[in-house]
Amino acid sequence: MQYRRLGNCEKDVSILGMGCMRLPIIDGDEGRIDEVRATALLHQAIDAGINYLDTAYPYHQGQSELFLGKTLRRDSLRDRVLLASKLPCWAIESSTDFDRYLNEQLTRLQTDRIDCYLLHALKQDWWTRLYELGVLDFLERARADGRIGCTGFSFHDELPVFRTIVDGYDWGFCMIQYNYMDQEIQAGRAGLEYAAARGLGVMVMEPLRGGHLARPAPEEIQQLWERAETRRSPAEWALRWVWNHPQVTCLLSGMNNPEQLKENARIAASVRPGGMSAAELALVDRVRDLLRRRIKIPCTCCNYCLPCPAGVNIPKIFSLYNDGFIYGDHRFPQRLYSIAMNASARADHCTGCGRCEELCPQRIAIIDGLSESHRLLSETPEDR
Repeated sequence: MQYRRLGNCEKDVSILGMGCMRLPIIDGDEGRIDEVRATALLHQAIDAGINYLDTAYPYHQGQSELFLGKTLRRDSLRDRVLLASKLPCWAIESSTDFDRYLNEQLTRLQTDRIDCYLLHALKQDWWTRLYELGVLDFLERARADGRIGCTGFSFHDELPVFRTIVDGYDWGFCMIQYNYMDQEIQAGRAGLEYAAARGLGVMVMEPLRGGHLARPAPEEIQQLWERAETRRSPAEWALRWVWNHPQVTCLLSGMNNPEQLKENARIAASVRPGGMSAAELALVDRVRDLLRRRIKIPCTCCNYCLPCPAGVNIPKIFSLYNDGFIYGDHRFPQRLYSIAMNASARADHCTGCGRCEELCPQRIAIIDGLSESHRLLSETPEDR
């Protein structure tokens, strides 16, 4: 495993971090972590040299922090890792909420410190409200009394907002969405370079775009991959592309099986910034252009829109909808929608309340998207 200095923090971080938002689960229930498999995966990650574990207050319906706290303490792993969690910015209503949530998280995580503490999913309105409530003073107090170490923020808005936040505090690091499909959205490449130039460590989330870039490629795209001098899986191409940027400190992957972790750790051991050839970068650009023509709804399955008050499984629906276009066959997604999904979780149960659209980092018109998804995924051959 390779390690890099985490920006303005006096910490070295593995270039591959473990995202704890997509741990193995039981019966498809996000709130029921399969603790046997997840524990084995956690040990495998740490033994492979991964020292950055990324969780947050809402992950796995609040169970991710609880699982990590229990497992790290029971198995004497706490001092081998940098533990990262995030303040739930959307839940802050008064200045007293800062300490209340942090102290609750410390209890959940069974620790007296969170090594890397982030403001979660910042966008303009949340940043403005938190700033006015004194969040920066709170961060200073929590650092001074030792409850948190390095401070950062994760981000889901436009580049001008990102620059304002970067310049608004002495951050140690930031976290942005970045992959070869998303070079211009949100902070994008310009934000990556801006933060790095100011000494911040840059953590990259969604390097595989919610797993979409790791799936078996459509035939026309697979033919492009096969023309490369070096044969690689779609996931390896995507990860190497992110690590090719010298400004990237750490890439977070939501690995949920041993094979994924083993492959990612193998890649992390050999990559070098700037190591991809001009021909390889041009190949990735061609694949990106083909995929962009196919994706209809830019959902990354981050789950920020959940839980839906009406019980609609928004990310799952959009994933099925997109799969039909990406892979050129709607029959399998339609079958999964009609058979494998609970009827109460389908798109026709949307009430149009709009809560999901307020929370969506991608700013998707979710209500319209659900209506269109239900129309297509509910089709039968007789409907066409």
